[in-house]
Amino acid sequence: MEQIVNLILACWHIFRESAFYMLLGFLMAGILYVFIKPATIFNYLGRGRIRPVLLAALFGLPLPLCSCGVIPAAAGLRRQGANKGATLSFLISTPESGVDSIAVTYALMDPVMTIFRPIAALFTAVIAGVAENLFGKDSISPPLKTQPIGCSCGQGSSGGQISASPFAPAEGNGLWKKALRGLKHAYIELMGDIGHWFVLGVIMAGIITYAVPNHFFESFSENKLVAMLVMLIVGIPMYVCATASTPIAAALIMKGLDPGAALIFLLAGPATNAATLSMVSGFLGKRTLFIYLSAIGLCSLLMGFSVDLVYSLLNIRASAMAGETVEILPASVEIASSVILALLLTYTMGTHLFKKKVAAACDCS
Repeated sequence: MEQIVNLILACWHIFRESAFYMLLGFLMAGILYVFIKPATIFNYLGRGRIRPVLLAALFGLPLPLCSCGVIPAAAGLRRQGANKGATLSFLISTPESGVDSIAVTYALMDPVMTIFRPIAALFTAVIAGVAENLFGKDSISPPLKTQPIGCSCGQGSSGGQISASPFAPAEGNGLWKKALRGLKHAYIELMGDIGHWFVLGVIMAGIITYAVPNHFFESFSENKLVAMLVMLIVGIPMYVCATASTPIAAALIMKGLDPGAALIFLLAGPATNAATLSMVSGFLGKRTLFIYLSAIGLCSLLMGFSVDLVYSLLNIRASAMAGETVEILPASVEIASSVILALLLTYTMGTHLFKKKVAAACDCS
């Protein structure tokens, strides 16, 4: 019984830490939906193999969103016409970097790591996005034109369909109307699409967090290659945001961990977690998930060895300040965000399930 309680607490901790950033990510998706036309997103992020990938990576690089918060924003871009490569690039560059995490890196580490971190994030995002557009399927997807409502039995004058996609902003003036459309799109329609993947991912992340010992990394700090592989393998499914991962990496460097292994943790940890993996697999496909993980793994190792080489050529040692993970948000904000997100997920997932049952019960023959 105690183990079950501890597992539930681990899942709650993950949910509580990510709730505010998930709500922020959905809000950003709503803003993009209202103020940026799908045709514009398609023109810049939907056409081509390389340019949209680079633009998406640069767009996401400074945004302060974690690996969970970036999910709804990326899903919104994809729904509005961004190709899979651009979506994948945005999914990687955004959580791996950010103005907040860069500032914390400078505060707790040295200038070399501060400069190298966003460069490594940009490189990884571009490689993953280009690989998806070259080797993936259905990499170019125009904005959705029509969307079924309930079932398409021909009932009603519209035949069960609307003429405009719910992911394309409807015509209308007024800031208040635009705000309502954006909120409905973000917290009802989009959350209904990806909410169940997020919940599944939180449960998986909680299990991993509960099962992996707190000092697991430290026992592998003596062997450089082994330390890098361990940081990669264990860091991929764990939930840790870019800002919160920085003091952890700084503490590990102070214990003797090579900067290359620490950089891998800073890249793989924030870019992936069980929730993100679940979303990528369900929303973009298993082939894209394979490309996503392969690119992050190979690029992280390459960047890890590269930063070690830079320190060696400069003949300097990686330095870090002693620091523990600081509470970025007040507990009251985290709890309030968790309650709001839980209520929204319950509503949207319940509505989504009800619509599926109605559609299944509708005899379209």
